[in-house]
Amino acid sequence: MKPVFVPLAAALLAAQAVAVLAQPAGVQTTHGNGAVLRALDKVSSNITDLQLAPGEAAEVGRLTVRLGECRYPTEDPNSDAYAQMVITDRSSGATLFDGWMIASSPALSALDDARYDVWVLGCQRA
Repeated sequence: MKPVFVPLAAALLAAQAVAVLAQPAGVQTTHGNGAVLRALDKVSSNITDLQLAPGEAAEVGRLTVRLGECRYPTEDPNSDAYAQMVITDRSSGATLFDGWMIASSPALSALDDARYDVWVLGCQRA
């Protein structure tokens, strides 16, 4: 089987498509003051809730979870949340997730890790 190489332009288009999916067409969003995230250690069954401000990071096991921003629908703040995050593995230095997670559709853009799950619960509002 030959390796498949994705041109940079195609990779950038894919990243833009995920960002567009993170915010449904015609929905006005407001920036939150932070995000509430939930992390699950699938081995120990420990659940940890994280409250992060934009730019802040937290450690979950061997992972570092950093929040870029959190947005929510202006007209219905409780209906959904969109969080831009970067999740890295401190032991390997690898970036495991870099993009938007959507509270109402966590499987659409999910962290792929054998031990940990991280998902968005909502945005913090003033």
